[in-house]
Amino acid sequence: MPETPPTPRPLLNNSAREVLKGTLVPVEVTPAAAAAEASSGGLAKYIAIQQLELAQGDTQGVRNRLQAGGRAPGDAYGPHVSAETIDLLAAFEDPLVPAFQPDITAVSKVPPAELRAFASELAQLRSEQMRRAQERQLELDIGQYAQSLNSAIVALRGLERASTPPVGMLNLERIEMVPHGIERGGLVSTIPMAPFEETAVTHKEWSVTSKEFTKIVTDSLEEVSETGVTDNTDISQSTTSQSQHSNQFNVTGTVQGGIPIISGSSTAGFTAQDSTSKSAADSVKHARSTTAKASSRSRQEHKVTISTKTETGTSETSTRMLKNNNPQPVRIDYFSLMRNWRVRLYRYGLRLTYDIVVPEPGAAMRRAYAELEALRAQQGPFDFPVRHSDITTTLVDADGNPVPPGTPGIPKYKWLADGYGATVKTYPADPTPVPAGSHVGTNGGWWFLDLEFEVPASTRIREVRLDAHIGKQDGDENKLMFDVIGTKIRPEWNNQTGALVIRDHQLIATSGAPFLQGYTGKQKVTFFFHHSDQVDVQLTTLCELAPETIDQWRNEVWTALFDAAQAKYVARQQEIASQILAIEERLTNVDTLTLRREENDEIMKGVLRFILGANFAFMPDSVLAAFKAAGVDIAHGIGFDETKLGLSQEQWTLVRQHEDLVRFINQAIEWENVVTFLYSYFWDVPPSWRFIRELRHPDATRQAFLRAGSARIVLTVRKGWEEAWMRFAEGGSIGAQIPAPYLSIAKEIAAYDDRNYPGIPAANPGTTATRLHDAVYTTSTANIQPNTGPVKIKVENSAGFVAGQRVVLDTEDARHIQEAVQITDIPNATEITVDKVTFAHIGSTTPFPVLQPGEKGALIAEWNEYTPTSGTDIALTSNLSDIS
Repeated sequence: MPETPPTPRPLLNNSAREVLKGTLVPVEVTPAAAAAEASSGGLAKYIAIQQLELAQGDTQGVRNRLQAGGRAPGDAYGPHVSAETIDLLAAFEDPLVPAFQPDITAVSKVPPAELRAFASELAQLRSEQMRRAQERQLELDIGQYAQSLNSAIVALRGLERASTPPVGMLNLERIEMVPHGIERGGLVSTIPMAPFEETAVTHKEWSVTSKEFTKIVTDSLEEVSETGVTDNTDISQSTTSQSQHSNQFNVTGTVQGGIPIISGSSTAGFTAQDSTSKSAADSVKHARSTTAKASSRSRQEHKVTISTKTETGTSETSTRMLKNNNPQPVRIDYFSLMRNWRVRLYRYGLRLTYDIVVPEPGAAMRRAYAELEALRAQQGPFDFPVRHSDITTTLVDADGNPVPPGTPGIPKYKWLADGYGATVKTYPADPTPVPAGSHVGTNGGWWFLDLEFEVPASTRIREVRLDAHIGKQDGDENKLMFDVIGTKIRPEWNNQTGALVIRDHQLIATSGAPFLQGYTGKQKVTFFFHHSDQVDVQLTTLCELAPETIDQWRNEVWTALFDAAQAKYVARQQEIASQILAIEERLTNVDTLTLRREENDEIMKGVLRFILGANFAFMPDSVLAAFKAAGVDIAHGIGFDETKLGLSQEQWTLVRQHEDLVRFINQAIEWENVVTFLYSYFWDVPPSWRFIRELRHPDATRQAFLRAGSARIVLTVRKGWEEAWMRFAEGGSIGAQIPAPYLSIAKEIAAYDDRNYPGIPAANPGTTATRLHDAVYTTSTANIQPNTGPVKIKVENSAGFVAGQRVVLDTEDARHIQEAVQITDIPNATEITVDKVTFAHIGSTTPFPVLQPGEKGALIAEWNEYTPTSGTDIALTSNLSDIS
C-alpha cells in the first residue's frame, strides 16, 4: 500500500510580517573614451569650483603663472588651461550678482584636464602666498591663506577622483516572514518512573496584572512680606571754651605745648595782677527719626509626583497523580513548542543611485547642544570681581575706562552700580570750612591769644589758613613781633616797623607739613603778639573726609554692589536652569517618527545645498527684506497666509529662481529610499571633536546622526527618471548631451527593472487579468537563436507558468542579452512557447534561467526560522536519539 503523502501545512498569509531592506551595488565604469570627453561630470565639476572659493585676482594669478611657466602638453596635469576656461572661472570670483554665475551646463563643457591643471596652479599660488605671509609674520593673512589653500587642495583631490560618475545600483528587497506551523522544540523537563511507581506532578500557572497610576501635584505658595524699620539717630554735641590771660611776668618763663591742645603759661614777680577769664559752654542735641519700609515678594512652587503601582495576580495550581502500571520503567518528557516561520527574501526593484558626501549632516541639530554648552558654562559658583579699591570717584567712560582730564564721564562707583543694577550711597560731600576768629586790643607787651574750634565729625584737618590785621604799638623803638605757636617762624612777621597784614596764608608746622594736618575734634591755636595794638585774627580750617569715613562709605557701596550682584546671580542661575530644562525636554520628548523625519529633512537640505552650490539661499535676503518691509509675520512662518504679500515682480523672480531645479530634484529622487552612511566625528573639523564626542541623546540613531562628521548620501533615482538624472548630473541640464557610456548605465538599469520587476498591478484589474504573487523560476538547456516567433523553448519544468504573462530569459551581464518575452502557450510540462526571441541564448554550455516575475518580486532566498511559544508538549519515553 503506497504511503500517503503528508498534508502540507497551511500558511497564515494574513499574519505575515515584512521588513524592507536594500542592497547597494557600485557600478564599475571604465572611462575609456568617455572620460576624455569634456561635456560630462558637470555636477562634480560645479561642486569642485564652488570648493575652490575663488576670490578677486585668483584667476589672473593663475593666468600669470601659466604664461610665465610656458607649460606644454604632457605635464602632470595635461595641457595649458585655455583662455575660455579661465574666463569662465573668473565669473565665480565674488560676483556682485550670483545669478550671473555660469550654470552647471556651462561648467560641464570644461575639459577635466584643464580644470585639474587650474586647481593645481591655484594651490601652488596660494601656497606661495602663505609662505610669504609667514615670512612677514602676518598672523591674520596666514590663517586666510591656509584656509584658501586647504579649499584648493580639497577641490583638486575631488577632481582627481571624479573621473567616473559616482553611480551605483540599489536592489530594493523585502523580507517576508509567514507563520508555518508549530513544531516540537527542545527538551524542557523529564520525570522518570519505576514500575508501579506513583508520583504527584504539580502544575502551577499564574498571571500578573500590573497597573500603575501616576499623579503630579503642584503646590504654589506666594508670600508678601512688609517690614517697617524705624531708625533713630541722636547726635549730642557739647563745646566748652575757656580763655585766660594773666599779666604776671617773671624773669624765668616757661612755655609748654601739647598736642592736640596748644597751651602756654608764664609767671612773673609783679605784685599786681591783671587777669581776664572767659568761659562759655554750648550744648546742642540733634534727633532724627527715619522710617523705612521694605517689601519682599517670594514665590515657591513644589511639585510632588505620586505613583501608585498595583499588581494583581491569579494563580492556578493543579496536581496530577501519575502511576506507572507497567512492569517496565517509563519516562515522561516535556518539550517546548516552537513556531516555524517561513522566511523569504524578495527583490522587487532596481534603482539607479548617485553618491554624494556632505559635511556635518546634523549641524542644525547641534545648535541646541551648543546652546546647552553655553548655558552650562555660565553655571558655577558666585564670583564677585569688584574689590574695595575699585570703588572710586575716578571718572570713566561707558566701558569703564578712565577718561582724560577735562573729558566728561561718570564716577566709577556709579558706573559699577549701573552695571549691577544697585542703588548706592553717593560719595560724601566735601566738608565746609570751619571759621574761627577774634578781634582784641593788646597792651603792647607780650600777648597770647587762643582760638578754639571744633572739627566736624567724620572729617579731619587738611590745612589751616590765616588772615590777620595786626596794628603796631606807637614808638619807633617798638618792633612788632607776631607768631603762631607751633608753626614755622616767618621772619617777615617780626621786627615790623608798621602794621602787619596777612591774607590767606597757609600755616606750616615746624616739621614742614601743613599745620594741624590730620587732626580731629576740638582744637586750640595760640597766637603770640609783642608791641601790637589792635589785633584781628581769622582762621579758616579746611577739612577733608577722614579715611575711616571714606572706608565706611566704600564698605557700604561694596556691600550694596555685592548684594545686587548676588541677587542678579541667583536670578540668572534660576533662569539658566529653566532654559536648560526646557531645551533638554525639547530634545528628548520627541517621538521616534518625528526624529526620523527631522533627520530626513536635514539630509534633503544638505543635498540641495550640495547640488545647488554655496550661493543657493532657501530664502534670499532681498525677499526676506521685502517680507519684513511688508509687515509679514516671518517669526512664526505664517507669511504666506496673508491675502497679499506686497511683493514686486522682481522679488517674485528671486523667489522662483531655483523653482524648476528644486522641483526636478524632489521628483527625480526617491527620498523614501535614500540611503545614508554616517561617518565618524573625526571627519569634522578638529576643534569640534571634543564637543561632538560628548553629544548624547536617548535615541541611538539620533545620537549617531548628531555625532557624524560627514555623511555619504546615496540618492536613489526614481523609476523612469534615470536618463534625465544622468543628463542633469553629468551635463548640467535635463536635455544635455552626455557621453554614451554614462547614458547607457541609466538605460540598462531602467530596462532591467522593467524586465524583472513588473511591480504591483492596478487595484482594479480587468476580469481576465491574472495576478501572480510569487515568481516562477526554471532553467533551459536549449540553444535558441533569434527568431520573430513564435519560438518553443524546452525548460526543466513548466509548472506555474501562465500563458499571457511575461518571462525573462537569461541573466544580465556584460553580454547584455537578457530580454523579456511573452508566453503564448504551454504545450506540455517541459516546454513553453514565447512570441519572439531577439538575442541568442546558448543553454547547452550553461543553462540559462527563465523567470516569470511575480507581484511580490523575484524570490532570492528562502529559509525557516523558529521562535519559542508558551506551549508545552508531552511524550512518553521518547527516543533519546531524536531528542534535541
